[in-house]
Amino acid sequence: MTSRTLAASAALGILAVGASAGLAQTASLTFERAAYVTCREAHVLPPDQRIALTIFLAEHVARHRGITIPDGEMGVQLASLVRGGCTLSPDAYLFSVIDRAVAVESDRLPKR
Repeated sequence: MTSRTLAASAALGILAVGASAGLAQTASLTFERAAYVTCREAHVLPPDQRIALTIFLAEHVARHRGITIPDGEMGVQLASLVRGGCTLSPDAYLFSVIDRAVAVESDRLPKR
């Protein structure tokens, strides 16, 4: 499973509600804006924007931690951790939830 598939799985699994007027256009997405989107806000975005946001953040985390998001079961497990984190804390920043999921599994993830 690629980082895009992980991100798409995580984005589709977020179980929160809310609104984000600041991310109406993902074309102008910057890390400074994306880092402060909560799980609740991400959930109400249209699916294509939610997926783009999650992919953007997952790729940033992977680069920062020097790992790659693997194919297969490990990628699915990371997506489940993100989904669970957002379910438990819908007001948490999506970036933080993704980062924590990767940090927990970083010893088992392939290095860049």
